[in-house]
This record gives sequence, structure tokens and C-alpha cells, in this order.
Amino acid sequence: MKFSNKMKSIMKSKHILLTILLLTLTFSANAEDIDDPIRFAIIGDRTGGHVPGVYGEIIQEIELLKPDFTMTVGDMIEGYTEDVERLTAEWNEYLEIIKPLSAPIHHTPGNHDITNEAMLEPYQKFLGDPYRSFDYEDVHFVIMDNSRWNSSDEIPKDQIKWLKKDLKKHKKAPYTLVFLHKPFWFNSLATGQPDALHDIFIKYGVDAVFTGHFHTYFSDEYDNIIYTSMGSSGGASQPGITGLHYHYAWVTINSDGIHIALVKKGSVLPWDEVTADDLHTVSDLQQSFISFEDQLMVIDGKIPQTTFTLTMNNSTKFDLDEQVEWQVPTGWTVEPSSMRVNVVSGQTNSFRFTAQCDGILFPAPLLKFNAIYREGRTFELEGNLPLMRSVTCTKAPIPPVLDGMVSEGEVWQHGETSFFPPEGGEPKIEPVSFHFAYDDKNLYLAAVCQESVMDSLAAKIDKHDGPIYGEDCVGFFISPGKDSDANYQLYFNPNASAFDQKIGVKDGRAASVDKEWNCTYEAKTVKKESFWAIEIKLPLDQFGVSPSSGDEWKINFRRKQHRLGSSGDWMIPISYDPVTYGVLKFE
Repeated sequence: MKFSNKMKSIMKSKHILLTILLLTLTFSANAEDIDDPIRFAIIGDRTGGHVPGVYGEIIQEIELLKPDFTMTVGDMIEGYTEDVERLTAEWNEYLEIIKPLSAPIHHTPGNHDITNEAMLEPYQKFLGDPYRSFDYEDVHFVIMDNSRWNSSDEIPKDQIKWLKKDLKKHKKAPYTLVFLHKPFWFNSLATGQPDALHDIFIKYGVDAVFTGHFHTYFSDEYDNIIYTSMGSSGGASQPGITGLHYHYAWVTINSDGIHIALVKKGSVLPWDEVTADDLHTVSDLQQSFISFEDQLMVIDGKIPQTTFTLTMNNSTKFDLDEQVEWQVPTGWTVEPSSMRVNVVSGQTNSFRFTAQCDGILFPAPLLKFNAIYREGRTFELEGNLPLMRSVTCTKAPIPPVLDGMVSEGEVWQHGETSFFPPEGGEPKIEPVSFHFAYDDKNLYLAAVCQESVMDSLAAKIDKHDGPIYGEDCVGFFISPGKDSDANYQLYFNPNASAFDQKIGVKDGRAASVDKEWNCTYEAKTVKKESFWAIEIKLPLDQFGVSPSSGDEWKINFRRKQHRLGSSGDWMIPISYDPVTYGVLKFE
């Protein structure tokens, strides 16, 4: 049902507390009579342009919570017909949907359920009396029928007579709650007008009233009676100003009061939503489901048109039949940008694509698709197109003087100056240049970091293995040799203090971290008016390998600039995994 213009105007009233999601009532004189808490759920409208499946999902969630019972506020079927055969089918469909509930469910008739007198008999046949009352742990519940009327004054006198008699009989109940479908109170109490039902509720001590019908949640309090109108639990959603779509209520009644909490659909999950086996399975899928035959070579900062092979190894129990999509950043092309792939369980298939980059290298194109990891469960797998950058390590004719000046031109050649923020795109830090050299005994590293506000330099840590990665610093990830089983993480700050650790590697992936490993090094820094710089000497014997001309190591490196809150990374992502590194080529 849609709002009238008048109703939309009223919705702006300060009296309508649409943003309230949790409410506690504490005014019943007999509340101390409740020994054990009562917990029940309230479901909103299922029909009125219903979305198939939503109501059933809410039923499943409620069953997970194991309430003492469940209430509805009406509109369980689409109705609006006198065709008995059709009504029978709709009621049978509804009863099938609520079968998962192990505790009782109490129904309130809505206008879709009893639109006319001809629909009353089918309702009674399937759900019983349209208005009635019951007690649970001394709390009194009243279900009214206002399905065919448009105001409190129109409700038949017989039902009003029954209501007064019932409420009078149970006036000493610690709490009394009333359920009816249409929120007549919205057009009466909420606009300052009298309401005949409200007068009765005041007289006989009703504590709370629950309605539905408008498919939008709202609530308010009048004369110490809380009125709550449920939104949609499956019908066409009118989320209103809160944006609250499909939901239900969880109500707890104890000696402290009536506590009402709204629960968005999808918020209650089963205990085994994610198992340890799921995590292991997904981790394995992330590591092994997709691979690329080669990394795309970067030449002069660009990727020429290159054909590459994507390999998919389906080690799951489920066949893969999915559309894979490339997210292609500006400056890149990937053809085809999407492809339907089929990989039978236990098999490996390869697929060919072509890529080219004439713009910014990072972020690289990202492949995405869904894989089944458990029956009925999928996980989005993704992988960046792997790039390969290279940087030259100069054979030093003489050992550099470690003074931090990076001044020996014959040693510090081939400076690398192209870097990217972690998310890719244009640099967010000031310029930096990295240099690499070696001789028979040592690997030499150097960096010159521009800093236009030297007073801002963050460099307080002067002890080994302190958290210098949170200050201004340069960092290196070095994997010596072609198939090294370890790589080394080294960070240095402007005080020449170091943080280091050794990463165990298996199949190109980080497998362990040795925080106790300490690098043998000498380092010297300088701080000038507009830059700071560092020179580092690393004895090669600690890596167990001495490079020769033509050898290649895996490497990544970065500069972090504290003042600008960003970093310049050579290869993205920064990772412990050597498969994500570029190449250090020994000259």
C-alpha cells in the first residue's frame, strides 16, 4: 500500500520516531510478576506486491533465534478474491512457508487475508478465529480484526464489546499487548485527533499496540502506550526515511519492561555460517584456482599489446560455469573483457586474453568470478593481471663510501623514480629515487627522498626492530636467487634504524615469519634542506648466494612519507609473496 500525500506530510512530524530501532518500556505496575523472560518475534506484512522468498528467509532466521512464539500483523496471502480454490492454494502455500517454525505462531488478519465477508470462512478454516486473546506466562495478548474497516469507529460493536470484556478480565496482567493490522492510530493519534480504540486501551491498561499495513516502520508513544507499526517482511517495501527495508521485530518481556529490537533481514546467521573447513577451502581457492602463464613485461613504463594465458585449476567438488569479468582501469585494454568459462571439477582449463597499457600501470586489470566452495555457497575470487617490472643493479667498480650522500655516480646508476600509491593511480608522495649496486661481497641499496617540509619528518625511533614502518622510511622486500625459499623484509628510517624479518616461502607464497631474524648491515643517512637520503651495505653471505652478471633476484621496494599519509610502491600490491615482486637484474 502506498502513502497518501497527507500521510507523507505527517511522516515529517517530530512525533514519528522512525529512527528508533531499540525501545524499552518500564511502566507496568505488575512487571515484577514475570519470573522468566518471554521472547517472541513479530513479522510484518508478507503480501501486497510480495517479493517471493523474502518472508520464508525471515521465517528461517526467526527459527534460528528459537522464540517462545511468533506473532504476525497480517497480510499473509495476496487474497483479494472470492475464489475458494485460489484462496485454498494461497493458504496452503503460506502454511508451507511457516513450517520451519518449531514454536507456535499467532496470526493477525490483514486486508489481504479477509478483504470481504466471503473470505472470512476460508480464514477461519486455515487459521481460526480472526479475533481472540491468549496468555503466555501471565502476559496477555489480544488479536483484533480490523481488516475490512477504515477507522476505529467502524469496527463492529460485537468485537468492541468482546474487547472491553476481555481487557477488563485481564486488567491485572503484568503486561497487555494488542495486535491489529491497520494502524488507525497514525491518522488519529499522530495528528492530534481522538481515537475510540485508544480510549479503551487507556481505560484497561494496555501497554503496547502493534500494527502493519503501510510496509514502513514507525512508532510513537501516547498516554504511556507504545504504538509500533511494522514495515515489510516480504511485501513491496516502503523503507521511508530510515531506509529500513525487510525486517522483523524481536521482543523480550521481563521484569524491567518490554524491549523491542528491529532486526534487518539477513542479520541472523546460523552457527555454521562459516566453518574452519570453509576457510581452508577458500584459502586454497585463492592460492591455486587461477594462475597466469607469465607476468606481462613492462617496457619503458608501458605494456605493449601482449597475449597471455589464464589457467583455471578447479580442485573443488563443483563444476564451474561462470562469467568471468575484467575490471579494466583507464589506460588499459583487455580483450575479451568478459568470457563464459566452463571448468569441470578436478580439471584444468586455459583461456587466452590480450592486454595493453598506454596509461598508468597500476591498478592493473582485476579478474572477478564466483566459485562454489560449499553446496549453495559461492565466494568471489579475484586476481590482478600480473606485471613484471625490472630494475638494474650496477656492478660497483669501487665500494661506495657510506656517507648517505648517494654521490658516487659510477656506483649509483639507473635510479628508479616511478612509484604508485597502494591503490594505484597518480603518486601521492614527493619524488624519490632508488639505486642498487653490488660487488663480490656486498649488496648496496640507496634512496633519496624529497621532503619539502623537513620539520615534519617523522623519525623518533632509534632502536632496532622498533615500529619504524609507521614513520618516514624506505622499505625493501628481497628474495635472493631464482627459487629462494626465503625473502627478507627491511625497513630503514631517517635515523638509519632498521626493522627486519625473514619470511619463509613455499611455492612463491609466504609460509612463515621469523621476527627474530636480524639483518647484518651498515647504514648511513643524511638530512638536508629539502631531502633525506640513505646508503646501506648488506653482506651477501647472510643471504647464502653471491650474484653474478646476468643473475636475477625478486624484489619490491617503497618509500613511506608520513606527512602525506601515503607511500610510493614500486610493485602493487606490497606483499610477502615473491610472486608479486619485480626483478632485480644484476649488470
